[in-house]
Amino acid sequence: MVQIVSRWNYYHTRFRQYLQLEKSLAKNSIEAYEDDLKKLQSFFSNISPEKLTYAQLQKFTESLAEIPISAATQSRIVSGIKAFYKFLVLENEIQQNPSELLETPKLKRKLPVFLDVNEIDKLLEAIDRSTAEGERNICMLETLYSCGLRVSELVNLKITDLHLNEDYIKIVGKGNKERMVPIGKIAKKLILNYKQNIRSHLKIKKEAEDFLFLNRRGVKLSRVMVFYIIKDLAKKTGVRKTLSPHTFRHSFATHLVEGGADLRAVQEMLGHESITTTEIYTHLDRQFLRDNILSYHPRNKK
Repeated sequence: MVQIVSRWNYYHTRFRQYLQLEKSLAKNSIEAYEDDLKKLQSFFSNISPEKLTYAQLQKFTESLAEIPISAATQSRIVSGIKAFYKFLVLENEIQQNPSELLETPKLKRKLPVFLDVNEIDKLLEAIDRSTAEGERNICMLETLYSCGLRVSELVNLKITDLHLNEDYIKIVGKGNKERMVPIGKIAKKLILNYKQNIRSHLKIKKEAEDFLFLNRRGVKLSRVMVFYIIKDLAKKTGVRKTLSPHTFRHSFATHLVEGGADLRAVQEMLGHESITTTEIYTHLDRQFLRDNILSYHPRNKK
């Protein structure tokens, strides 16, 4: 029994190192994978992981349906187990992958909340540009929307990553993957204005010298602050949708797809690893078309 526990611990350590060094995953993602592996170990505490068969792993996945967790959580756990066994094959610890045929629960993909162009304009026009914070906020939200950034990418955007003469910015996304994102004229103009007329007057802390968006104390703006700014604007304008920084990213992608942008180009812009993640915006596009046709067709106006 002690030897089996030792084997599990050995694989835990090596899997963690693999996720950190080779996959460059974020801390939260690594912890989620480790938690999935612990669940598997708890279920098969008397069997070493490389000895488990497909039938045994199937029993484990079936057991997940009996505990009060969502289908999405079940699916994530199964994905974690599959990632672990792919790693074992890669490391030549096993020859056959017993998790290959494991099925995940079918998930209903929720269409994300997005804003139409008028709502985006309404929110941006509500910003008080007579203040330093207002100038920063309009610059920040225009950049968020124009470039389809994640909130973490926005707050970590550095001055050295701005290539405004070439109309691009460099983004460091999930797993430290870099991508070049085109930036529009309006966002570019606002960044130059913010840098020259607002940021230059701040007393900037040494550790924040290269970060673009700063608070009034001269340190990097927090993710929470971006959420707060957006919630406050929604309240002011009466936009009743559930808004977050990610809503701007969804709106960016939706408006590109509605405008006829190539899905692969949108995938590149968003930094999605898989095209299937980006494909949700084609469903949004179809819904958009359906809603418009049904709204304006004379037979549906009554």
